[in-house]
Amino acid sequence: MGSFWQIKIYRSKFIAYTLSVVTIGLALGIMTCAVLMYQWIESARAEAISTFARIENELQYDTDRIEAYMQRIYSNDRLMTDVRFFLGNTAEGYQTSRLQNSQYNEPLVSFPEDMRAFLHSSMKGDLTQVSLHTESDSNVVRFDDNGNPSFLFRVPNTDEIFREAMEKGFVYRKKLSDPNQISRQIGEFRFLIGSDPLFKKLQGYKLDIAAAVSDSGEVYMISGMDHGTKEMALKATEEKRSSGYSSLGGMKNVFFMTFTSTKFDYRFVFFVDLSHLMRQKAGILVTVVGIVLLAMISVLLLIAYNMRDDARFLRHIIHSIKRVKTADFTSSFPAPYRRNEYGMIARELDDMVHELDKHIRTEYLLKLKQQETEMKALQHQINPHFLYNTLESIRSTALLHRDVDTADAIATLGSLYRDIVHKDNIISIGEELELLQKFLSIMELKYPGRFYYQINVEEALMQLQTVKFWMQPLAENFFVHGFNSSSEFNLLVVNGWEEEGRFILEFMDNGKCIPEARLEEVRQQLSCRDDTPVRSIGLRNVHTRLHFFYGEALTMDIENNEEAGVKITVRITKG
Repeated sequence: MGSFWQIKIYRSKFIAYTLSVVTIGLALGIMTCAVLMYQWIESARAEAISTFARIENELQYDTDRIEAYMQRIYSNDRLMTDVRFFLGNTAEGYQTSRLQNSQYNEPLVSFPEDMRAFLHSSMKGDLTQVSLHTESDSNVVRFDDNGNPSFLFRVPNTDEIFREAMEKGFVYRKKLSDPNQISRQIGEFRFLIGSDPLFKKLQGYKLDIAAAVSDSGEVYMISGMDHGTKEMALKATEEKRSSGYSSLGGMKNVFFMTFTSTKFDYRFVFFVDLSHLMRQKAGILVTVVGIVLLAMISVLLLIAYNMRDDARFLRHIIHSIKRVKTADFTSSFPAPYRRNEYGMIARELDDMVHELDKHIRTEYLLKLKQQETEMKALQHQINPHFLYNTLESIRSTALLHRDVDTADAIATLGSLYRDIVHKDNIISIGEELELLQKFLSIMELKYPGRFYYQINVEEALMQLQTVKFWMQPLAENFFVHGFNSSSEFNLLVVNGWEEEGRFILEFMDNGKCIPEARLEEVRQQLSCRDDTPVRSIGLRNVHTRLHFFYGEALTMDIENNEEAGVKITVRITKG
């Protein structure tokens, strides 16, 4: 660069070219980043629209089921009679009225049980409470997470449990009329569709910050509670726009969208925290900036290269003229050929000097010698005793430096390796679960705050004999194929229980589902008994080992969960 930087005309040109290239590069970089941000926001917008449509569809389905159930009550005289017994009675009064008016040759009809079987199960747990009101009080049926009902009788209508709040859910009211006189209202149903079970169905959606806001200003945070606030949601509902950009003070800017429900009095609010989005996509943005920067440097280097050549030709011409003037005909480096005026003049001057100095030539021989060496890596076999001592030394060093997490991870790894090496091939289910738990503990440390696991196995299975080291490959299958590194909640659940005549173990996750075609292929591979090579080596090996140990008493199924993830079920028939 120094060959042209010292020439004023080239120095001015290079500065002008540099300013132009930097300006164009910055403009292209900013435009590219803006286009990417727009695409990411549009993707988030589409996700928000899909999420809101899912909520509305769920609410529409729930209300349709409630309407269908009301028609069921009116069309079933015995069920309507039981509802009227339930209305306004105490628990004892309800049971007494049912028994007094029952027929010995007909089974008793139970309104709560009928509602649980027909309504709660079909609404997939969305229905959390049903109350039947008179003018002064109400009788209440509540459902827990397992669908089991509990009852409250003669609760005043002013009680706190009837306060409508977004955190509780959505209340759907239906008048209960006398079937013999439709204009006469004998009570009112209030069906509570719970917010928690309804919005938990949205866990598979990639929502940055989302909330449901009632018309009274109550806020239910669906996602993003770690960096979103209820004040953000309330501020968005006060905007006259349904979408746009908003500043929350300081450097915090968001893109928001609001959707008004046609089913209930609430609005769905969705945010994209732009600073958080940029942090998430930092790798892509850095890549774009790097590409633009590399392009600018490349263009500037190309410009510098061309200017350097021009400056070199100019200096060569001046040098050749000086040599002729001083009668110095010693050989000089020739000017490289170029199709421009500088190149032509330089070459002609070189030819002239060469003709004058053709009898004085000097040759210079340059010889370079290169030596190549090859290095071979030494392979050392580490015996288990040496590995245990080494891991314990590393753990002690970590504890000395107060790095408890590292020490725990090393201790767990050493314990897992020691158990794998020293335990017999035939162990109990309890011991196999201990091996699995150590492995999952290590993965929990590897993915802090993004992976969780639960093990819920009944005591009846703990002493059951099994082969060693078959549960970990099933868990590894989740981390290889189903684990979502961008998700903040990856869950693996192991359930085990005893049924009549068999034991059951379930391995469930909330990761990626398997395409139906691939799922059918895996099932066929598990049922195959020959040695044909397959793609699902881990699952096939586990199935083969278990089948060899349990024989025909073993069955192993794999299927997709309804919402997300995969479920692997192992059934062992009692001998």
